[in-house]
Amino acid sequence: MNRREFVAKAIGATAAVSAAGSALAGSDSDTVRIVGVSCSPRKGKTTATAVQIALDAAKAADARIETDFIDFGGYNFVGWIGSSTKPNVFEQPKDDFDIFLPMLRNPAPDGLIIGSPSYFRSMSALCKAFIERLAVLRVPEFLLADRPVGVVSVGTYRNGGQELVIQEILTAMLCYEMVPVGGKPNAYQGATLWNNYNDDITKDEFGVASAKKLGLRVAEAALKLNSVRKSSR
Repeated sequence: MNRREFVAKAIGATAAVSAAGSALAGSDSDTVRIVGVSCSPRKGKTTATAVQIALDAAKAADARIETDFIDFGGYNFVGWIGSSTKPNVFEQPKDDFDIFLPMLRNPAPDGLIIGSPSYFRSMSALCKAFIERLAVLRVPEFLLADRPVGVVSVGTYRNGGQELVIQEILTAMLCYEMVPVGGKPNAYQGATLWNNYNDDITKDEFGVASAKKLGLRVAEAALKLNSVRKSSR
């Protein structure tokens, strides 16, 4: 058994336990699940830490909030692969993305926090591939529709393109009918962090505060939108 198969089985087991717990709680459960995703190739570094800070703030906002964290560092997968014979048909390749798909589909999260480093004032290639691979959640229905999405971005400079990255990601997520949100005042667009402390992002007090404000706002929006979806059933 290779690493990808081993991790996939482990995550699949976790998802199964989570689903069983939800079933025991009943269909009227008020639990809201927010998934944070670190799209940095550097596993466990500044972007991962920043996303976790946002998730912790979201979880602390309300007892109904549950969180899951995905760190893509060290994994490899490609983006969209269109069919050579059928226009606008998405082909799902077999690679490391299979490991994480159950956490994004079974069931779909009630909110997303996406983290990306700013590379050349744009999102990372890993983040772009992640967004493109989410296309599998559009068929046969938009599983992420009417759920909030917020963005955390980390740059080498204070003004290193973080807001451009946030804008790019939020615009792309409109293709999934998600609801873009920023943070609480004064982090209106999202979380912007500065890696100026030898990878210890926690020393960036301004950035950490913006990540916490983002997590809080995503939690609030997820709770409200989840309530709306339930009432419309």
